[in-house]
Amino acid sequence: QVQLVESGGGLVQAGDSLRLSCAASERTFDTYTMGWFRQAPGKEREFVAAFTYDGVYTLYADSVKGRFTISRDDAKNTVYLQMNSLKPEDTAIYYCAADRRYSPGKIATMWGSWGQGTQVTVSS
Repeated sequence: QVQLVESGGGLVQAGDSLRLSCAASERTFDTYTMGWFRQAPGKEREFVAAFTYDGVYTLYADSVKGRFTISRDDAKNTVYLQMNSLKPEDTAIYYCAADRRYSPGKIATMWGSWGQGTQVTVSS
């Protein structure tokens, strides 16, 4: 099972940008569909963005569409989440996820592998 390690979280002000990274322990291209989820205090883990393992399809939550971009560097086995125009409601722990299925969906429990998470706090 692939191991995932997130980094890049921090405390920023509304309107700022952050880039999260997720380093995988093995090759993900053509092997794992990769995604990002987030969990705010007292709330369930929610889908943020994902792309299929062949890179053909990319999906975003409506709440981040146009502000967040998911990307990958296959040479580094790393997936990124570029977050622009951050809002206080984006505050959460952000988790990287991976699954061998082509389309595991938007429900967190359907994904097989998880990182430990990285905290993102956006002040108003």
